[in-house]
Amino acid sequence: MKVSLFTLLLLFYFSNLNSQEKYPKNYFRHPLDIPIVLSGSFGELRSNHFHAGLDIKTQGKQGLPVYATADGYVSRIKVQQFGYGKAIYITHPNGYTTVYGHLKKFANQIENYVKSVQYKRERYATGNLFFKEDKFPVKKGEVIAYSGDTGGSGGPHLHYEIRDTKTEHIINPLLFGVKVDDKRAPTFRALKGYTLKNNSRINQQQKSFQIPIKNLGKGNYQADRISASGLIGFAVSVHDRFDKAPNKNGIYSLEMLVNGKRFFYHDVETFSFAESKYLNLHIDYKHYKKYKRRYQKTHKVTQNKLSTYEKLINNGRIHVKEGLNYTVKIIAKDYQGNISTIKIPVIGKESNTIFKKIKDTTAYKIEAKKFHRFTKKNVTVAFPKNTFYNDLYLDFKVDKGIAKVHTPTVPLDKRFTLTFNVSNYSEKEKQQLYIANVEYIRYPRYQYTRKKDSIFYTTTKTLGNYKLLKDSIKPKIRLLYFKDKQWLTKLKTLKVKISDIGSGVKNWRATIDDEWILMQYNHKKGILTYNFSDKKLVGSKHIFKLVVSDNVGNTNEVSATFYKKQIN
Repeated sequence: MKVSLFTLLLLFYFSNLNSQEKYPKNYFRHPLDIPIVLSGSFGELRSNHFHAGLDIKTQGKQGLPVYATADGYVSRIKVQQFGYGKAIYITHPNGYTTVYGHLKKFANQIENYVKSVQYKRERYATGNLFFKEDKFPVKKGEVIAYSGDTGGSGGPHLHYEIRDTKTEHIINPLLFGVKVDDKRAPTFRALKGYTLKNNSRINQQQKSFQIPIKNLGKGNYQADRISASGLIGFAVSVHDRFDKAPNKNGIYSLEMLVNGKRFFYHDVETFSFAESKYLNLHIDYKHYKKYKRRYQKTHKVTQNKLSTYEKLINNGRIHVKEGLNYTVKIIAKDYQGNISTIKIPVIGKESNTIFKKIKDTTAYKIEAKKFHRFTKKNVTVAFPKNTFYNDLYLDFKVDKGIAKVHTPTVPLDKRFTLTFNVSNYSEKEKQQLYIANVEYIRYPRYQYTRKKDSIFYTTTKTLGNYKLLKDSIKPKIRLLYFKDKQWLTKLKTLKVKISDIGSGVKNWRATIDDEWILMQYNHKKGILTYNFSDKKLVGSKHIFKLVVSDNVGNTNEVSATFYKKQIN
């Protein structure tokens, strides 16, 4: 039975309408007073997770007023170096919580409270600060903060979320009436086919490979005709663009029809943080790790527990039979209902190719449901039960100090422990050693290294190459825009650039006249900033001190005298 494009649009309209009716459309206002242009969409594919909100452009600026999108109260504040940076959580009486991330600063009353906590603890990061209803009540349209670029932001923008207060499930804010101009259909970049059993074939081959596609215009794509037999599946590289923005964003839904019958459907209406890790099973993880392009599968593996799938047939796997013809359609839609479709002609044809599976064996067999520990030379790896999604033979070797723990193209569900025995090193050498990921040997990455006597260990969810590295070089410190014995009366801030070429900056402590001061660290630029408005200085002569430590304990210190008149 053939299904017309009009019918597909009608079905999508009513299913999307049903989703929208679950959520109040006019309850929340926009969090900014500028036109909403997005640099990131809800549910788009990120590293090891689905994006949990909307990234709203702030016209390349920081400091735009951020408004409470409805009445409620500030229930949580969190300040951290990475992640959402400075973030506010507002709980609303209708059962939802809104989240505002990457903020530059909070509104005055909240900012003063947060700074009092930071000064009391003498620490920038606050962890979670929870509040009751009467502490910081807010009204719809009240300024709660100012937009910024803090945390793991890639540039100035506002991260905006809506969550179910009870379950903490994240919900697509577009379902609540956030209006974004979007008349552009998704773009298919590439298509891959997969043989899902040893006796399956596509074009007489037993492997996954890219299938050429042509853009016919108006959202229509045509794939080359393929011959196949047995169980097969597909995956697509696809993105969407909103109007007025060049960013490649995620799509809202992905669907696959086989001869007009839906075999696969996935959308990003809502999901939980706990299941977001299964993105690594939703995509072709191996291809992504090798080539940095994400393909979304239209077939589901057994271990994938995402709740975003709906009424799958055979988990999206297609059983192709000899002599039969199949028309496969893969449909990508954005939230506004713009549609793009790939049509894939498939001919059922048995292959004459004789396939012999290459025996995959090593000395280290992993049974996914069991605990495993292996030791080679001075290195031990330990895998808890269900670290791996599937059984496999682990490629584990130690050569020239590098511990190869399989390949990073295999996703993990849990962390494993990697241990180095360092009894052959002197006590001074032990102090300077740390574990690093050396997958890219020119750019080693520090791994949080725990040290206990002659045992150094780390935990990670990334397979690959690791090595003990030595760091004997202390961090660098450079004063910016001022020097020793200078008058700073006109300066509103005090800035210092810090860096470390080995294990990386771990912490810093700054004082003026021996009293701790709050210096905010922009890790992207390596700049520490102190705002003179934080404290009233007594007198005109002052001594600034800064001590910076790296992750193995190397420290550097700078001291400078400055003069500053107080301006009322």
